[in-house]
Amino acid sequence: MIDNLLAKVAQEMQLTLRQVQATHSLFEEGATVPFIARYRKEATGSLDEVAIAGIRDRVAALTELEKRREAIIKSLQERSLLTEQLEKKVSQAETLNVLEDIYLPYRPKRKTRASQAKEKGLEPLAKKIFAFESSNPQADAEAYINKDKGVETAADALSGARDIIAEWLSEDAELRAQARNYWTKKSWIMSKVVSGKEEEGAKYKDYFDWEEELELAPSHRVLAIFRGENEGFLKVELAPESEEMIERIEGRFIKNKGPAGEHMKLAIHDAYKRLLAPSMETEMRKAAKVKADTEAIRVFTDNLRQLLLAPPLGQKRVLAIDPGFRTGCKVVCLDEQGKLLHHDVIHPHTGAGGEAEAQKKVISLCRDFKIDAIAIGNGTAGRETESFIRKLDFKSIGKDKLPVIMVNESGASIYSASEVARQEFPDHDVTVRGSVSIGRRLMDPLAELVKIDAKSIGVGQYQHDVDQSALKSSLDDVVVSCVNSVGVELNTASKELLSYVSGLGPQLAGNIIQYRNENGGFKKREQLKKVPRLGAKAYEQAAGFLRIRDAQNPLDASAVHPESYSLVDRIAKDLGCTVRDLMNDDGLRKKIDLRNYVSDSVGLPTLNDIFTELTKPGRDPREHLDPVQFSEAITKPEDLKPGMVLQGVVTNVTAFGAFVDVGVHQDGLVHISELADRFIKAPAEVVKVQQKVTVTVLEVDLARRRISLSMKAAKK
Repeated sequence: MIDNLLAKVAQEMQLTLRQVQATHSLFEEGATVPFIARYRKEATGSLDEVAIAGIRDRVAALTELEKRREAIIKSLQERSLLTEQLEKKVSQAETLNVLEDIYLPYRPKRKTRASQAKEKGLEPLAKKIFAFESSNPQADAEAYINKDKGVETAADALSGARDIIAEWLSEDAELRAQARNYWTKKSWIMSKVVSGKEEEGAKYKDYFDWEEELELAPSHRVLAIFRGENEGFLKVELAPESEEMIERIEGRFIKNKGPAGEHMKLAIHDAYKRLLAPSMETEMRKAAKVKADTEAIRVFTDNLRQLLLAPPLGQKRVLAIDPGFRTGCKVVCLDEQGKLLHHDVIHPHTGAGGEAEAQKKVISLCRDFKIDAIAIGNGTAGRETESFIRKLDFKSIGKDKLPVIMVNESGASIYSASEVARQEFPDHDVTVRGSVSIGRRLMDPLAELVKIDAKSIGVGQYQHDVDQSALKSSLDDVVVSCVNSVGVELNTASKELLSYVSGLGPQLAGNIIQYRNENGGFKKREQLKKVPRLGAKAYEQAAGFLRIRDAQNPLDASAVHPESYSLVDRIAKDLGCTVRDLMNDDGLRKKIDLRNYVSDSVGLPTLNDIFTELTKPGRDPREHLDPVQFSEAITKPEDLKPGMVLQGVVTNVTAFGAFVDVGVHQDGLVHISELADRFIKAPAEVVKVQQKVTVTVLEVDLARRRISLSMKAAKK
């Protein structure tokens, strides 16, 4: 069975069977997506992470289909219903919908109008009418009158016969496929406000009387309409505009216009209205939801990837501030590793000498803790605090100025109240923890953000409305991909960061932390084998993604996998130098002819990766930090005026546009129609999260807290 599945996947994804088989085998052996993509290129033909994950997911989906097929065949066998022809149909069904359509007439069901009619002995009459073998159904029905069974009149008999025919029609696999195709292409989604809910459901006002073709409806609109329905404000219907499908059914099943044809027409209308249409609407709803979920999850994962891979400040000493007006600004000082050195509170916004005292305290802290940069959360009082900090004169401590960087603090409050934060800082309150998180986000966004549930980071679109299992799976894939593409410093990484390393997980990550605490920092990757329960397979999967700065073996600080160390040693030996010499001397590397080292197990893809690592060992793929400088004169929405041209940073990308922070505590929206001077299908074509952009203010609606921006106008 698995061979057939793999062949199908190869055909669908336009890959070679060898690529799919090799990838599947690696998964079966316990390999992860990042490991396969990075260290098994020869086996997969250099497939990237997207293709590798696609193979994994499609094989899983087809495996579930096969399990359902086997369950259906078993059920039919147990009830002695499985014929050779039926088994062939079941075996050839390529989708779950088709499979369930075939099984529908044989599925054990509760009592229906048709089953009751059959119990009354009316099936022969139904068959006669269905086959147009009755020239006088009224007369034929007289023979089925049975008051003991509840058939009082010929009309009762005919009604029961039509119920049986209606069920036959609704369960006809070919007809269902035709109806499904028709509904898929012709359906509209229509919504109206629930009577009396106009005021309470005002946020759904755009959908109080809405209709559009379902196929063309964007994901965010579908999810919004369904949410309005779930909250009780909208009535939603999915259906084709016309009843053309009934005419098609009549054309197929009505053979003449005689008396039997009239009863068939009644049965067809009943089958469609009572059984088939509701079933199709349920399917269309499900399909529309899945399609909308898929798009929303894709947008979320794209945004999350950009946010996780945001440029880090690096290992610098940071003074981080969580701004506030009434309760003051919480200040923390962190060392190069993000360790909390000191915390305090300043009151620069309360008057009565508070600003002067705050100035002295900040300058003193910067001097005492040798601060390299200042991070300020972008929440309430953020811009005011930034303005206060930028006025400070640091010359008294030997610095012309210090970098002052606004940090998106979305989700910091979630972290500060979490169990992870309590374990890290059991003796400090949530304000200190939140400030530490702001500072660490500047130093290394990836390392800090992995501690927070991705749904709380604030870059999603209807994330609470989509399938939560599918969302979690996709977000986990992104986090794993980002963590492993950057690499993790073994001696400083948190448990949360380590848990996303290929082959590890929370248990082994915890064991690594415990080993590190008990034995000191790791001197070489090989020591990982001494960590309790970290076996050979976990070591193989994880080692290449873990870095040890200043390790005994310089390759331990690179992405070269330990399995390739002997190969690098051989290259160095051939050149008459050490591995460290090879990594430090570009002239030596230019002498390497990689073709001389191709073997049955190592090809040019791996050799090229090794060469790249020798050139830039452990290179961080993230870009250089280039923070946006907000206008000092613009600090709140009231300061904005149409026509202003401002610098901003993209905070979220959705299907309908991009949200941009211009430094006024309220993100503005650049609608998709205002993102570029050309037509674009999706905002992601021109913007990404954390991107610096120039925007023009179009409109400011203070009452509704809405800011409309344009990137088109900004370019003119």
